[in-house]
Amino acid sequence: MSIQDELKRAVARAALGQVAPWFGTNAAIGVGTGSTADLFIDELAAHRGSIAATVASSDRSAARLRSHGIRVVDLNEVESVPVYVDGADEIDASLAMIKGGGGALTREKIVAAVAQTFVCIADASKKVEVLGRFPLPIEIIPMARSFLVRELSRLGGEPRLRDGYLTDNGNQILDVHGLRITHPRSLEEQINQLPGVVTVGLFAARGADILLLGSPDGVQESRRK
Repeated sequence: MSIQDELKRAVARAALGQVAPWFGTNAAIGVGTGSTADLFIDELAAHRGSIAATVASSDRSAARLRSHGIRVVDLNEVESVPVYVDGADEIDASLAMIKGGGGALTREKIVAAVAQTFVCIADASKKVEVLGRFPLPIEIIPMARSFLVRELSRLGGEPRLRDGYLTDNGNQILDVHGLRITHPRSLEEQINQLPGVVTVGLFAARGADILLLGSPDGVQESRRK
């Protein structure tokens, strides 16, 4: 196991402390998508008997949860999600994030919007001063692709189609390279207003509430101010 994998596993284990208060209740726990979220799911497996239900942000995560014998329900079946645990492709000091490298950004954003507390788990390589080194994913309606490539290019980025990929919702993804995102919330609003955009992978209006960051010195916890 690489050092990065060890850091991911450490934060996945630490995240159990954020969801443990809901063990033995009727609460549904929100679970994200990606390599770090996969490790969190594996950690949940030891507590499957105490978990009433989970809400997954992707088909991939739902399948992994079910493989561990953990119940998965549709978000429409629950009134609230007290805590949502997910990773990030990048996160800054304000706990705004770029997400969607795994293609689940729309469902991730929906679950995050419902959750009372959003816990981001990440290794230290994901913490950045300015977002944008990681290409910004945008889920789009396919018929709008050429239009959106033109519009997004005007913002200073280089949109590239994620070739051969469809989201769980049947849409395409444009990954926008070369952006330097100094005002993530305003850019999120601007891109969301473009016709044909389903979701932009900027999580600034609804960023993380808690960051558990894995570093060689241990897991560091930060909270949104």
